[in-house]
Amino acid sequence: MKMTLKTISALLCYPSEDVQAAIPELQAAVASEKALPKETEDALSGLLKEYATGDIYDLQERYVLLFDRTRSLSLHLFEHVHGESRDRGQAMVDLAQLYEKHGLAVSANELPDFMPLFLEFLSAIPSAEARQHLSETVHILEAIRQRLEKRQSAYASAFSALQALSREQPDKDVLNAILSIPDDDPNDLAALDAAWIDEEVKFGPGADTTCDTEGLAAKIRAGRRPAPGMESPPQRRPVVAHSPSNRA
Repeated sequence: MKMTLKTISALLCYPSEDVQAAIPELQAAVASEKALPKETEDALSGLLKEYATGDIYDLQERYVLLFDRTRSLSLHLFEHVHGESRDRGQAMVDLAQLYEKHGLAVSANELPDFMPLFLEFLSAIPSAEARQHLSETVHILEAIRQRLEKRQSAYASAFSALQALSREQPDKDVLNAILSIPDDDPNDLAALDAAWIDEEVKFGPGADTTCDTEGLAAKIRAGRRPAPGMESPPQRRPVVAHSPSNRA
């Protein structure tokens, strides 16, 4: 289970050449661990193969389109259940304290609910406890999976795999509440601008006011994507983004 969680964590980070080069080893680790049903493992293998053989810039553009420009596919867990409410701040504090309890130090530029970070944490604790924490997010995982499946995205297999690891079914009422929120159209630039209007976000008394550079990087990546019908610039520059190798 641990290597499968690490593999999915890597896949859900902004695509990099380092991870792309490591795909054969990741695929072998998932196969040897046998933590997934065969059908689910085969589907995840499809995503791994796409990642291994795809053009890195195309992979990065796809990632931006899905996870940076589509708020309903956000990889920040609490976005789907708390939005910008006060409850989200307390949930962030509680999750950060859970990490600290297990000896994981979260850097100032990480939000605790960023899914790759959460999965990396789960991979470092006993499997039974990891499965329990993962099961608490299963309704979010299913909502994202359904939205990705609607887009015929291979990333849906990563969320199917996480649900299989949790061994839980989503709560229908909670799932329906999440799915009742309108799904974003990433090509609707006016809606995108409205979604990213700066808001004051506080995480309770004594909260760290350090700039969220991961969120900023997401906005920068989204802003650099050309509008529909426009050609991309011929020279593409690398963007600093979250990397699983920077974990504590």
